[in-house]
Amino acid sequence: MNTSIQITPLEQQLNATVLLPGSKSITNRALILSACCSGFTILEHVLESEDTQIMLGALRELGVTIDRQENKISSQDNIIISGLGGLITKPNAEIYIGNSGTSVRFLTALLALSGRGEYRLYGKPRMHQRPISGLVDALRFLGANIRYENNNGSPPLFIGCRNKLGKKIIESGKVEIAVSGDVSSQFLSAVLMTAPIASDEIDVEIIVTEKLVSRPYVEMTINIMESFGVKPTINNDFTSFRFHQGEFYHPPGVYRIEPDASAASYFFAAAAICGGTIQIEGLSQKSVQGDIKFVDCLEQMGCTVKFDNEKNTTTVSRSPNKPIKGISVDMNYISDTAQTLGVVALFAEGTTEIKNIEHVRYKETDRIAALATELRRFGATVEEQHDGLKIIPPAEIKPATVETYDDHRMAMSFAAAGLKIDGVVIKNPDCVQKTFPNFFNELKKLLVVSG
Repeated sequence: MNTSIQITPLEQQLNATVLLPGSKSITNRALILSACCSGFTILEHVLESEDTQIMLGALRELGVTIDRQENKISSQDNIIISGLGGLITKPNAEIYIGNSGTSVRFLTALLALSGRGEYRLYGKPRMHQRPISGLVDALRFLGANIRYENNNGSPPLFIGCRNKLGKKIIESGKVEIAVSGDVSSQFLSAVLMTAPIASDEIDVEIIVTEKLVSRPYVEMTINIMESFGVKPTINNDFTSFRFHQGEFYHPPGVYRIEPDASAASYFFAAAAICGGTIQIEGLSQKSVQGDIKFVDCLEQMGCTVKFDNEKNTTTVSRSPNKPIKGISVDMNYISDTAQTLGVVALFAEGTTEIKNIEHVRYKETDRIAALATELRRFGATVEEQHDGLKIIPPAEIKPATVETYDDHRMAMSFAAAGLKIDGVVIKNPDCVQKTFPNFFNELKKLLVVSG
């Protein structure tokens, strides 16, 4: 395992077209929904990373048949999922989920509603600190039988067979579930994706309590569910979702995973930082991923953004003679790109303020504190707030060695700075295995194709 890597700065004009791996967020949602179906689903452009391998391994452990099929057009194999129809009959299993937030939340919901055995979910030490009680409390409305190994509202979890709903609930024809929206949108996504399992005998209505963070990820979940044949009735303010009795998933045949919009942010940032042009293939305004709106932030800072919906591309460019400007922005809806914008802010003229991202303190690391600490190594003045940061760039940016806190997004965000500043070293670069194993190879390609 590499302990550090030094980034090589660009020596020529940035001008590159990049094809990124599949989206982690879409891949893990599509895997869960494929497992719920009765029948076969073919998934194209599946992300091959630590997080998705954890999900694939867990589903195999639970009895889901997963095969590979040669793709005649792409060099990447398709994944064929033979679903279990919402019923997991494996009597017991211990499932390792590393530090994969999507895996632990989605699998907790799947096992709680469809499992017919006793299961334990456990992961890395950081996972055992990440809160999950908001999801567990919601699932208990549907009879989930879940207990905490350490009684602390975090994994490890023990999940048993689901309890039967009460007679009065059945007679009423509907069960209401309260889901907290202020810690992670994945709590709501997990309940949404698995609620149809419980709607076999009753209508299910999900009520969101507290302000929903990262709403675009929930919109993505709904979009993918619709591709699998289920769409809840949603109220105008996105706080109520209703599934009618008997609604369930159907295999879509072939489902193609979009390139990862969060990963695209690091390459868009390269254009903003270095000047020049980056074009990302497979992403445009048609994307189901909210993080494509990261380019709106760069446009406010002075970059030029062009969408080509026909060719399905997005291009970000900046003239090297045109400086970028600091901005104030609410990033709640695209919080996975907050670290990327923080690094771009190092190179801007004026202060950049990132607001309304308190929930990222509960990610792979406390991302607000980590980002503030690492930006200061480059000479920035950073005011850390409870829900964000104010970043004042230094008069002269200093090279730095970046701690990554076992957080893939810390590594990839700060690597973009190394394309402009000589002497940037990224510690523990292998943490990018979580979502983008070939990231540093793709970054090196920019040195070759630009000019």
